[in-house]
Amino acid sequence: MDKNLKKRETMHRLCAKGLEVFHEKGYYNTNLDDILKDLSLSKGAFYHHFKSKEDYFIAIVQNLVQQKVYALLVEPLNTHENPLPVILDSIEKALEPGKSNEIAYGFMLNDFITEFSKRNEEIATYLRDILKVWEVNLVSILKRGKVDGYIARHVDCEGAASYIIASYLGMRTLLAESTNRQLKYNYVQQLKLYFNAIEERRVVA
Repeated sequence: MDKNLKKRETMHRLCAKGLEVFHEKGYYNTNLDDILKDLSLSKGAFYHHFKSKEDYFIAIVQNLVQQKVYALLVEPLNTHENPLPVILDSIEKALEPGKSNEIAYGFMLNDFITEFSKRNEEIATYLRDILKVWEVNLVSILKRGKVDGYIARHVDCEGAASYIIASYLGMRTLLAESTNRQLKYNYVQQLKLYFNAIEERRVVA
C-alpha cells in the first residue's frame, strides 16, 4: 500500500476510534493504551502521528467534529432565499438519530465543551470557536433576511442566533437521553412558531 495512503488510513482509524472512546469515557478518563490496543497499534505508531494526547484530540475535532458540524449547520446557510426555512431544515437534519446522522456531532461538541471548561481553556476555546462560526453565519444570514424583506425589521439578529443555538444544543442533549421522537417533533413545531413570529408580514394587495 502507498505510504501516504496507509498514513491517512491509520489517521482516520485513530481519529474515529478516539472520538468514540473519548465521548464514551470522557477525555480525562481515557487511557491511550485502551484505544491503541483496540486498533492493534503501538505507542510508537501513535507518536509518529501525534505529539501528545492533547494534539490527538485536537486532530479529532478538526478532522471529524468540526467538518461535520460545518456540513450540517453552516454550509446550508449559503443561500439568498428566505433564511428561516433553510435554518429550520438544517436543524431538523442535524437532530436526526445517530444511525442516519453517523454520530451526534452537535451533542458531542456540547459535551466536550462542558468537559473542558475550567480544565483546559485552550481546547475549550477551540471547541467554542466552532459554535462561534455557526453563530456568525446565523447572524449574517438573519441580517440579510431583514434587508431582503423576509425578517421583521425589529428582530435582534444576535439574540435570535443565540436562541437558535442554545435551543438546538439543549434539544440535542434531551434526544441523546431519550428515544421519544415526539420530543423532536414538538421542538421543531415550536421553532416554526418562533420563526413565524419574527417573519416579515407581507401585505397582499
